[in-house]
Amino acid sequence: MAWKILSLALVLISADDPIAQYRQEAIERWEPEIRKLEQLDRQETDPPHAILFVGSSSIRLWDSIADDMRPWPVIRRGYGGARFSDLAVFINRLVDPHQFDALAIFVANDISGKGNDKTPEEVLRLVRYCVEQVRQKHPDQPIFLIGITPTSSRFHAWPQIRQVNRLMAEYCQATEGLYYVDTAPHFLDEDGNPRDELFRDDRLHLNASGYK
Repeated sequence: MAWKILSLALVLISADDPIAQYRQEAIERWEPEIRKLEQLDRQETDPPHAILFVGSSSIRLWDSIADDMRPWPVIRRGYGGARFSDLAVFINRLVDPHQFDALAIFVANDISGKGNDKTPEEVLRLVRYCVEQVRQKHPDQPIFLIGITPTSSRFHAWPQIRQVNRLMAEYCQATEGLYYVDTAPHFLDEDGNPRDELFRDDRLHLNASGYK
């Protein structure tokens, strides 16, 4: 009987948790990385009027971000391989400890051309969840959603990725204080193909020129 009650309780909790299906995998895979970022929070003091950048490896590897974003000070909290399905699990831990004037989010791994890809609509649902979580503690700061970059390594999935970008742009247009940053034109040549000279040898991560 006790096990039945516990099982029922877990079902009810899961039904009330829109990200329950992602929580276990996110914790198992990324908890060590999130704890490292939390350690940075304890070691560093947020500069006043900062822009907080949160997201995947394009944020983590952006070593020139402080110079590139001048005169705005920045806080960088990125972890490799981030997806919106795990950012939704960790968003409060990554964002809530900070004081900032604006938040920028870049996540690019929910659709990569593999069998376990999410649909564009599923990605948008997770994006909305992340924004709603941020708004609970930071109701007024502008939030910038950076469009997913077109890359040669994932260009076979570009139609689906581009649809995510469209959905995010429409969401931003309809939501006060939310702004879409369209970067795709910068990374496509005149024929509509990715500009490989802006990427590392893996044709996925940006090189120094790609960040400019």
